Amino acid sequence: MPTDIPGIHHVTAIASDPSENLDFYTRTLGLRLVKQSVNQDDVSVYHLFYGDYGGSPGTSMTFFPYEGAQQGRVGTGQVDTTAFLIPADSVDYWVERLADEGVETEDPHERFGDTVIPFRDPDGLPLELVAREDAPAGDPPEGPVPEEHAIRGFFGVTLSLESAEPTATLLQTMGFRETESEHDRRRYEAEGELGYVVDILEDPQAPRGQPGAGTVHHVAFQVTDEDQSAWRDVLMEHGLRPTEIIDRKWFRSVYARTKGGVLFEFATKEPGYTVDEDLEELGERLVLPEWLEDRRDEIEAGLPELTPDQSAE
Repeated sequence: MPTDIPGIHHVTAIASDPSENLDFYTRTLGLRLVKQSVNQDDVSVYHLFYGDYGGSPGTSMTFFPYEGAQQGRVGTGQVDTTAFLIPADSVDYWVERLADEGVETEDPHERFGDTVIPFRDPDGLPLELVAREDAPAGDPPEGPVPEEHAIRGFFGVTLSLESAEPTATLLQTMGFRETESEHDRRRYEAEGELGYVVDILEDPQAPRGQPGAGTVHHVAFQVTDEDQSAWRDVLMEHGLRPTEIIDRKWFRSVYARTKGGVLFEFATKEPGYTVDEDLEELGERLVLPEWLEDRRDEIEAGLPELTPDQSAE
């Protein structure tokens, strides 16, 4: 068996307005734009990557912003909610900050002993801030959110499934262990510092999710170069149909749609976002993998200008 997976590598979602998306995740949430590129399967669309200062695995939230994208519906067969990790004493700060930014939130509540702040991004993507005493110091970027309150990276994701069992079995094979349960929610935890939680909500009566703006496209888990091929074999042993290993420039990927319908990716931690940009200059320009570089003029001409709101802090 390959080495247990420590947690999430990145989460990729679908958005509509790229500038609004950039503004929300960098200014409102205080993440850093660490890579500005294109969807390698549809180069007419940006691929925007946010994260900590260096875009470390476990911190990277990424988006395909399709201008004018139809609104999706979150439901079974999808990631229901993406949760970020914050320090335990930052709850009041974030409740006030989100209110000041005009972001509607639900009241903070307790789940498995942690304080959770639910809210949504401009496209309606369900998000949470989870406050924990053991939140690592991390490497927060400089920006509008003070370092002591900054998002540290992912806490985890919640999957909405008609039936939990096939996905739960796969998660356990990946190294996640069931640790808590209440009502229709089951929690699985890995051994990493970030992105180590996957909750499953099981509801056979819930409506099926529909892709579109405000929904997650896929969730990626961290693997090593040495183990990636072995994980591909594991996926086949579970009756799935994984892709070949695909070079995404900043990591190598294998994709497989689980029996519950959620698209999983197994992404390598290396070489990382600094393979083609200096750390201090991440996200400042459009970066293309070398196999798309000869199409740069065409690609740039087809992309909208990124113009986040610079009037606020």
